[in-house]
Amino acid sequence: MQSLMMDAPLQIKTMLWRAEHLYGHKEVIARTDDGFDTFTLAELGRRARRLSNVLTDLGVRRGDRVGTLAWNTAEHLVSYYAVPCMGAVLHTINTRLSDEQIAYIIAHAEDTVLLVSKDQLPLLERLRDRLANVRAIIQLNGVVPTEGTLPVPVHSYADLMAAAPEAYEYPDLDENTAASMCYTSGTTGDPKGVVYSHRSTVLHALGLCTTGTIGVSEAERYMLVTPLSHVNSWGMPFACVLQGATIVLPGDHPVDTDYLAIIDHAKPTVLVGAVTVGMLVRRALEQYPGKYDISSLHTLWLGGQAPPIGEMKWWKQHHDIHVTQAWGMTEASPVLTFCGLTTANQHLDDEARFEIFGSQGQPLPLVELKLVDDDEREVPWDGTTPGEVLVRAPWVIRDYYDDPRSAASFMDGWFRTGDIATMTSDGYLTIVDRAKDLIKSGGEWISSVALENALIGHPKIVEASVISAPDPKWIERPVAFIVVAEEVSVDELKAHLKERFPSFWVPDRFEVIDELPKTSVGKFDKKLLRSEFL
Repeated sequence: MQSLMMDAPLQIKTMLWRAEHLYGHKEVIARTDDGFDTFTLAELGRRARRLSNVLTDLGVRRGDRVGTLAWNTAEHLVSYYAVPCMGAVLHTINTRLSDEQIAYIIAHAEDTVLLVSKDQLPLLERLRDRLANVRAIIQLNGVVPTEGTLPVPVHSYADLMAAAPEAYEYPDLDENTAASMCYTSGTTGDPKGVVYSHRSTVLHALGLCTTGTIGVSEAERYMLVTPLSHVNSWGMPFACVLQGATIVLPGDHPVDTDYLAIIDHAKPTVLVGAVTVGMLVRRALEQYPGKYDISSLHTLWLGGQAPPIGEMKWWKQHHDIHVTQAWGMTEASPVLTFCGLTTANQHLDDEARFEIFGSQGQPLPLVELKLVDDDEREVPWDGTTPGEVLVRAPWVIRDYYDDPRSAASFMDGWFRTGDIATMTSDGYLTIVDRAKDLIKSGGEWISSVALENALIGHPKIVEASVISAPDPKWIERPVAFIVVAEEVSVDELKAHLKERFPSFWVPDRFEVIDELPKTSVGKFDKKLLRSEFL
């Protein structure tokens, strides 16, 4: 027997409709070169329709890919609705990737139009011979140069938008129609393409609005530091518009003091960004005590890697700001778990609570997880037995885009994440390491992540990354690379770690360097550490 319910498709245009009709007065506050561009969600809808008309006039049709190389700006946010709502595919390109990777991504996705910040034109000049499918470029800000060697015309966004009509009737689309694309950061081999649907995007946004997650709410003001150019800024531009929440965007090339000035001006209540951003903001606060008012903030959602518990404690003790975290990946839209306290944990003291906050939390609604060992047998949820995390959910991929490497990433309908973790009986996930970053010394496993978090918790250490080095006796041994705030002895560091771990976990070498290399998404670049220092 079949149901008698409407088969209404899940579409991004429905989220925009809700924002315009219920929350049209709510604001987007975007930093610009001249100050701030503040406009309403009703205006967001009007700008989106104008941009859809602009793209239509440039020949963009259903299914065509529109690439972006841009910062967290108002213009970039508008494209999040203009492109998928007209039936085209928004392809956000991570600007921090190498020239070679960006050229590969533009060609592989077959982008037909590129929306770019003014500082990205030199990149396209370098790639001018590799833009075979690109028919037009729209410069989102600044004066368009009159001279250049690009093989296609470069248009001014402002000029095109000024001439475009506001009326545009968005079509009804099958909910499995492609809405957007993002490519993995490509730590090994070429980046892999992930294609999100309207259905997956809507369900992921709804997941971010539920209790037990970040719980996106109309009453909050969200500062989105996580790049719009990567994994749809963790899905927050969709969840915030769906709920009518105020959005704060940091604009082009923000630095630590820019973040503080934006907080002082726009009064966000929640900041969403990488762990490294949280550390930058903390250092700037310590450097300029009392200069900036950040009292509006009550939560930092820091991700990309696990925020150290010491960092969480600092924010709570000094500013009464709660630091939370989630876990996910490009292939999962990206959020799979979120860390919060259940009623069973409300009675815990602060130290026990921080131990929970140090985990990656529980699965979002509709997300299923399991852990398997090397023989692909499920391991128990006992909080100690590690296994690779396998996942399935409505917003997890079933295949990479046009990539022969897909088959190795799936097992019986489950996606293999490559992350090694433990799970408690009540579903709190703790990532032990990436499978490739676990260190096996003398037959025993060592977690580089646990060592890094403990080292960053030392008051004299700013950043730390641990990798494995070949050893003639033990096969592998951990080596720690650290950035220090003040001089610290090896004996002091070893004593600090021995209070927390078995002796064989403690690195034999501690290398002090000026700055840890980072990947395109702000994580510590262990691949580069291995190649340059070992």
